[in-house]
Amino acid sequence: MLIIVAYDVSTETKEGRRRLRRVAKVCESIGQRVQNSVFECRVNQMQYEELERNLLAEINEKEDCLRLYRLTEPVELHIKEHGHFRAVDFEGPLVI
Repeated sequence: MLIIVAYDVSTETKEGRRRLRRVAKVCESIGQRVQNSVFECRVNQMQYEELERNLLAEINEKEDCLRLYRLTEPVELHIKEHGHFRAVDFEGPLVI
């Protein structure tokens, strides 16, 4: 499944800036950044639940906002892309 993770972490304090970095690292470990605080992640149900648990462990629910969007199949019908962005083809061959 393809999910979108969007977050807004309060960075008014040193701890908030640390939370922001930790949330970004969790997202980078499983998806690709498409905007500053928005990630696309292709995951199975188990990975989705683990990602959600890991993100909830990092945020402060009184100060931060976390949103997870699950795109329904076929995702090509639900995504419009404009402008320059080089997405990773999750289905294609991996070239290093």
